[in-house]
Amino acid sequence: MGHDTIDAELASCDALSLCATQAGAQAFGRLLKLAEERDSGQIPRIARFLAATYNGHAFQLDLFELRAVDIAISNDMLSCLDALRWGRADLHTLIPDGDARVRAVIDRWGLRWPEGD
Repeated sequence: MGHDTIDAELASCDALSLCATQAGAQAFGRLLKLAEERDSGQIPRIARFLAATYNGHAFQLDLFELRAVDIAISNDMLSCLDALRWGRADLHTLIPDGDARVRAVIDRWGLRWPEGD
């Protein structure tokens, strides 16, 4: 594999990573807003998803949650997962006041941190 081929592959991966991160940040913002402002049967699932993306060790993600929400919401969740796959940034850091807002959602929806966290 030549240097030009390697450089082209790196540039392609970088572009994919950037696009996924941008889409994931927008999706995360939409999900966070729902968890902050709405109160329906789907919102606790969104809150658990946001908590898992914030701290996957403390809040485990049940992938079947993707099947229990509307298509638009699950699409946003998948966009977030794609952004996390690329690992450019923690999604909450891309949202204004993201850390405090996610922690408030965790509290609002009664999610419990494991002992010692």
